[in-house]
Order: sequence, then structure tokens, then C-alpha cells
Amino acid sequence: MPSLVASPPRELQHLNMDTDNKKRGKERGGNLKCQLRTSQAPNTDGLCFEEMSQWSQSLERLLSSKYGTKIFQAFLKTEFSDENIEFWLVCEDYKKIKSSFRMSARAKKIFKRYIQAEAAREINIDHKTRDLIRRNIKAPTTVCFDDAQRIVYSLMERDSYPRFLRSDIYQALLDSTSESVKM
Repeated sequence: MPSLVASPPRELQHLNMDTDNKKRGKERGGNLKCQLRTSQAPNTDGLCFEEMSQWSQSLERLLSSKYGTKIFQAFLKTEFSDENIEFWLVCEDYKKIKSSFRMSARAKKIFKRYIQAEAAREINIDHKTRDLIRRNIKAPTTVCFDDAQRIVYSLMERDSYPRFLRSDIYQALLDSTSESVKM
């Protein structure tokens, strides 16, 4: 299925740590409506007004929807804070890893990309949490990033999510789906 945002979800699932982000740096941000128009958008015929209106109930509801997650991620990209949702999604995938070898390797990659000071996609967490994670990844478990994930979720919930709900794109999507309900 085509992706709504510039980076495919598969890239997040496999935590592709190459330098493509540097190349895409110029593409970050910009006009969300233009991004949605020019990107290969998924077929949104299945996206209904009821589902979209539920996104306003909580960030959890928004993130439980595949369309909601993709649209929110595209919105965060326009605000230059998509590292937050990217980190949160990577952590969700990380928790599904069964192999201790793969878990260890992935934990180091996540730390290098999002946690360590001056990381390429550094998230905004306190020094205490950063140090705790540094110790935790020496013997990684499925919960070693939970504190940072909670902090990032809270930041999105307090800051980005309310702005998303007020955004032109969310309002336009709501309006377009409510129009189809009226027909």
C-alpha cells in the first residue's frame, strides 16, 4: 500500500539508520496540504467521519488508527518534530522483538539515533532519563525505553496533538468526510 508520508512505515519497522535523512533534510517541513497532494496517499475511502472525529478524543485514539498515525506524522514533519512520533513508533516495534541478540543490536541503534546527546534525531528528554537508558541498554529488555517513550508521548499530547486538532489539514479532512456523510 502506498504511504501517506515521505518515509515509508517499513523504514521505521526496520529502523533504517542510513544517511537518507540528511538527504531528505530539505524536504522536511513545508506545506502539509502540498505534501499530502503530491505524495502517494493511501486510498482513504475507508476513512470515515466517525473514525476521524474519534481522533479528537485522545492521542491514544489517534495513534491507534493507521490513517491517524500517518496523518499526524505528516503534520509533525511540518513542525519539524517528527522525531517524536518516529521514536515512539520505533519503541512500539522494539517491544515486539523476541531475540535477545536483535534486541541488543536494536537498542544500541535506537540509543545512538534518538537518545545520546547530539544524536541525529535527538528527542527532548532529561539527563536523568538519558543516563538511565544508557545503563539499561547494557542488558536491554522490552521496557528499557519506556521512560523516554512516556516523556515523548506526554510532549506530543500536550503540545503537538492540540495543534494538530486545530490544524487546517485536520479540519479540512473532517469537513471532507462530513460532506460525504451528508450525501
